[in-house]
Amino acid sequence: VQLQASGGGLVQTGGSLRLSCTTSGIIFSVTPMGWFRRRPGNERELVARIYRDGTALYGDSVRGRFTISRNNAKSAVDLQMSSLKPEDSAVYYCNTLPPDSPWGRGTLVTVSS
Repeated sequence: VQLQASGGGLVQTGGSLRLSCTTSGIIFSVTPMGWFRRRPGNERELVARIYRDGTALYGDSVRGRFTISRNNAKSAVDLQMSSLKPEDSAVYYCNTLPPDSPWGRGTLVTVSS
């Protein structure tokens, strides 16, 4: 199993970024997927998840600002992030749910104030 997140970068407060995660080695179309993040000094947390039928759920801190989507044909899951805040700065990862696949390197998002 390989999970590769990309799309991070430096953005100003209020800006937007779109993260992408490509996968291999899993039956993606039936696998629930999640986007996680690890902020400095904090544990890794689940911020958004999407199920095989497209149902999406969000953490309280990102609801209304982030949108998770999946492309079964490409075995990929995206995270559209808008109205970004400095507290969204973190390394973002994708993983299966439950997160029992090897963690990839993640992608760094830095939101400047």
